[in-house]
Amino acid sequence: MWKEVKTGLLLFLILFILTGVIYPLGITLIGQAFFPIQAGGSLVTDSDGTIRGSQLIGQEFAGKGYFIGRPSATEGSPYNASASGGSNLGPTNPALFSDVDNRIAYLKAREISAPYSSDMVLSSASGLDPHITLDAALSQVSAIANNRNVSENDLRTIVMSHAEQGIPLFNEGPFVNVLLLNRDLDLRFPMMKGGN
Repeated sequence: MWKEVKTGLLLFLILFILTGVIYPLGITLIGQAFFPIQAGGSLVTDSDGTIRGSQLIGQEFAGKGYFIGRPSATEGSPYNASASGGSNLGPTNPALFSDVDNRIAYLKAREISAPYSSDMVLSSASGLDPHITLDAALSQVSAIANNRNVSENDLRTIVMSHAEQGIPLFNEGPFVNVLLLNRDLDLRFPMMKGGN
């Protein structure tokens, strides 16, 4: 009996060391060596090193001079990474129609013209999406150009420079990372103090 217990404990110890120590440590080291930015959270920082967010998690932009991302249905606050999840509202749920109507009213208040793409009015399954479709970004150009006092052509060029292709077979592209786009916009055309 003791022989079986010793064998079981030895097997447990070997598997614990392999799967609980060596494998995670190896994957972490490989990630840090070959993908340091991604392994570190794909953080977006200012020139002084201040962290402003992650390329992987959306942010809310309130001013009319900023592009807005896909709606977030996370609990507590928008794009709350500790409460990732969608609204789980079905297509016949009246609350979903109410959410869409509220989002359309919000887009109109920001002077963004219809038609609105689905990613502008419906939240994603995670509630954290940092990207919108290129069409959704381009639909905001006119409103943002007016609020930033920038030409639409200049703004459209910036948007196009941020277009990223999707992953083949998984999603369609192109997409635009809203945080990176807004940061580039602030660098090229800073908002005047007291502006929207």
